[in-house]
Amino acid sequence: MAKTRSLKKKPRESNHNPNPSMATPSPPPRRRKPQTLATVSAILAVLLVISVICLLLVSSNTWRAFQQVVSYETITVVNEFPHDPQAFTQGLLYTGNNTLFESTGIYGKSSVRKVALRTGKVQKLQKLDDSLFGEGLTLLNNRLIQVTWLQTVGFIYDLKNLSKLGTFKHDMKDGWGLATDGKVLFGSDGSSTLYQIDPQTFKAVSKQVVFYKGHQVHNLNELEYINGEVWANVYMTDCIAKISPNDGVVVGWILLPNLRKELIEAGYNAIDVLNGIAWDAEQERIFVTGKLWPKLYEIKVSPMKSTIKEGMVEQLCLRKPFNFS
Repeated sequence: MAKTRSLKKKPRESNHNPNPSMATPSPPPRRRKPQTLATVSAILAVLLVISVICLLLVSSNTWRAFQQVVSYETITVVNEFPHDPQAFTQGLLYTGNNTLFESTGIYGKSSVRKVALRTGKVQKLQKLDDSLFGEGLTLLNNRLIQVTWLQTVGFIYDLKNLSKLGTFKHDMKDGWGLATDGKVLFGSDGSSTLYQIDPQTFKAVSKQVVFYKGHQVHNLNELEYINGEVWANVYMTDCIAKISPNDGVVVGWILLPNLRKELIEAGYNAIDVLNGIAWDAEQERIFVTGKLWPKLYEIKVSPMKSTIKEGMVEQLCLRKPFNFS
């Protein structure tokens, strides 16, 4: 009987567990993929949209940063006028006919006054209560509007005779500076915030933190609105910041260290800081003075001829938040 040839088959992989004490786990059941082709396509489309938006935002910010140009200016004195050396100037404005209105501070000496530009003579004066410290002043609709230090209360005066017409409360933490473009009020409270205030309700309609090259500009003081910009004295410096009211960005600096320096060299050692900006829109004249200064100056602003040194503005014009406590 012929031997039949057996076909050898490849042995199957055994599931035999040599260690009977350990059971071999069953393989998990295969799961269906949750994402269909349509789902994957939708996700990719969303990611593409997000990428495009991010690219546009980065491009926009880069373009804005490229577009932002900061001017650096110095001043030339055109005229000098007498100024009451006892006036602790907190607000200053020009109303035409060589007439200034001024708000002064110091408890017991605070006032609103009408002043003749050429002589410095006080023509009318309304004294504040001894418990109040006068601050910023502006003119809107033939009414003088004044704020007070460490208070949220302000006063409204008749332009002709300085009689008090009423009081108001505002949303600023404190009263420092006031200005107007004829529609809204701009206010400062000594911080880095520029307020826009409704002149009817005196409620803040917007707030902008003022920045210069990524630095907050603290201690914004007396304000003036000039040709679409808000100019602000920065307390304890000889600098005026030119601020865009749209976004709070500093678009320029005016450096005035020589004014105070020359007064001190002339023997006026009792003077305080630069404070007070007034604008004659009709004749395009700029006036500045300071607290307890014996002079008021008409100045002309012009670009600096030399390149400004890196860090110079930060050193001259930026200060830490002032603490009165």
